[in-house]
Amino acid sequence: MLAVVPIRLVLAEDHYLVREGIRRLLDAQPDMEVVAACGDLDALFAAVEAESPDVVVTDIRMPPGGADEGIQAALSLRETRPELGVVVLSTYSQPSYALALLEGGTAGRAYLLKERVEDIEQLVAAIRAVAEGGSVIDPKVVEALVAEKARGEESPLSQLTPRERDVLREMAIGKSNAAIGEALFLTESSVEKVIHSVFLKLGLTWEPSIHKRVKAVILYMAEIG
Repeated sequence: MLAVVPIRLVLAEDHYLVREGIRRLLDAQPDMEVVAACGDLDALFAAVEAESPDVVVTDIRMPPGGADEGIQAALSLRETRPELGVVVLSTYSQPSYALALLEGGTAGRAYLLKERVEDIEQLVAAIRAVAEGGSVIDPKVVEALVAEKARGEESPLSQLTPRERDVLREMAIGKSNAAIGEALFLTESSVEKVIHSVFLKLGLTWEPSIHKRVKAVILYMAEIG
């Protein structure tokens, strides 16, 4: 029987008791190993450099600023270690924080509310997902975003044509416009026109461009989830 190769984790949480509690829960998983635990942003970057983990699990707020250091870390690591998964634990259900996390792409990123730690299986599932390049958004965050765009009982995606849904599906797995065109046998300019139509139908026309793309993907994830 082959030995299970554990998912190597770096845990960042500034409250000692919370950090140790999460560490013990994760270390108890047969396929996970916490290789470092730290309490601030600089220590997180140092631990990633020293340990080369598979996944970082981080609180959204840590020293030095106590603001959104977890998201800052995720965006920075997207540039320096694109293969590294990141799970951000947060107390905020407002979609704006999840949108900020996903600005650099959805692959290998998860945004969970801290209350999910009480059900360790939800956190473990998110870690496994990002380790494989997947993406997880807390259901409460998705509900908040869908509520912003929903019209009565009708899904905001119901207006999309089959072609528009195909393009949105490709967007959801992180493909560029050029890659979408290649997959669907469309020119890049045709893809851009379809995406513009998707944004228009989802009521995202006036959003900043990066937020339009991420919000459209989250709405899609909400429906297929």
